Amino acid sequence: MTGRCSALMISAALALATLGCSSTTAAGENSGARSISAAQTFAMKPGESVSLDGRGQLKYVGVKSDSRCPPERQCVWAGDAEVTFEWTATGAGAESFGLHTGFADKASKPVGGHKLALVSLARGANPEAQLKLDSAP
Repeated sequence: MTGRCSALMISAALALATLGCSSTTAAGENSGARSISAAQTFAMKPGESVSLDGRGQLKYVGVKSDSRCPPERQCVWAGDAEVTFEWTATGAGAESFGLHTGFADKASKPVGGHKLALVSLARGANPEAQLKLDSAP
């Protein structure tokens, strides 16, 4: 009876281990990533990834540089911050790019058949970015 119980316990442990592995896809992507659709404004924090309309994954890598004028100070120029992202289209390799707060022509980029725009960037060590996903023009 002891040998039979051991075999059952091992089988049960293997079954539970197999169930625990079902939360990721074959490519290793996190299937629990939040999904963003066109015409939606959304927030991201550094290190966070989202799925863009099922066309791929967008990851907020971090802030590359930030020369924005500090709050409560009067500056000649408002400054600029560059936020780095990584886009991985379904079935393709990753592509890194930056979006800027201080240059309108560098605040958006075509991504996955849509236009991704940086709306605003909070202040601090790990600032939240507000983004908007629109249908491509």
